[in-house]
Amino acid sequence: MDTYVDGFVIPVPKGKKDEYEKIAKLSAEIFHDYGAIETYESWDDDVKKGKITDFYRSVDAKDDEAIVFALIIWPSKEVRDNALAKATQDHRFKEFDPSGVVDASRMILGGFKTFLHHKN
Repeated sequence: MDTYVDGFVIPVPKGKKDEYEKIAKLSAEIFHDYGAIETYESWDDDVKKGKITDFYRSVDAKDDEAIVFALIIWPSKEVRDNALAKATQDHRFKEFDPSGVVDASRMILGGFKTFLHHKN
C-alpha cells in the first residue's frame, strides 16, 4: 500500500475557531492542488482527560483551547515530499500568518506509511 498520511494534533483557542477554519480551508486547497487525496480537520468532541497522558497534555492545551485532529492523505511519500516543497513556496501560504491562531511550537505532526486501509 503506497498511501502516506500526515497527522496533526493542534491546540486552537476556542475563540479563534472561525479564523482557524479559514486557515484550514486554504491549506486544504493548496495541498490538494499539489496532490493530496483527502484532508480531514476535526474539532474535539469526545476527548477525555487521561490519567497518564491525553491529547490535551500532549500539546499543553490551555483551558480555553480546543484540540484539532487533522489528517492529510497522499498517494505516496514521494508525492507528499514534492508537494510540501512546492506548497511552502506557494504565494497563498505567504499571504497569511497563522501564528495569531496556532502556536506551532505545541503542534504535534508526523508522517506515516499506511499499512492498512479498510473502507466500506
